[in-house]
Amino acid sequence: MVKGEGSVIGRIWTWLRRPSARLAWSTIFLAGAVGGIVFWGGFNTFMEYSNTMEFCISCHEMRTGPYAEYKKSIHYQNASGVRVICSDCHVPKPWGAKLWRKIRASNELVHKALGTIGTPEKFEAKRRELAERVWASMMASNSRECRNCHSYAAMDFHKQSRRARDKMKEGLEEGKTCIECHKGIAHKLPAALDDEDED
Repeated sequence: MVKGEGSVIGRIWTWLRRPSARLAWSTIFLAGAVGGIVFWGGFNTFMEYSNTMEFCISCHEMRTGPYAEYKKSIHYQNASGVRVICSDCHVPKPWGAKLWRKIRASNELVHKALGTIGTPEKFEAKRRELAERVWASMMASNSRECRNCHSYAAMDFHKQSRRARDKMKEGLEEGKTCIECHKGIAHKLPAALDDEDED
């Protein structure tokens, strides 16, 4: 039987040689969907990896400075056995805010490459500027990252010391945000700020 336009084999042959527009668009859509899933999976996986403690302390500036200070804090070891990590305090949980924080963090990578805080002396010289930037961000978000774990509604004021209870209630009444009273909770305060507090 000769292959012709009217025969079954001829139609299959024509279909194989010139796929229909529907098949082409289906293939493009499928390839785009698979590519999108792979891209999104890889992107999201890296976003989550960059929130791990291992990633945060992978450079010596963080490991020997802020991480060493954090290990002496109540957020590292405490009676309840709850440990927070860098991203719990420094990275928002809502996806849009988290993405914006990661974009801003790319500036930190540039300064890492430039060696802006590459030595303990350089870090100490920039400590106040860095701390004030974090505090301003926390003030702007009403200490959102603190409130992921801490809540006035969940606090048992009777289990706090009298001074802590009075201060917490005062802060609640005045509508203060956590960072207004708890600077230096996980890292030491900049030297200049420590001196001001002693006055």
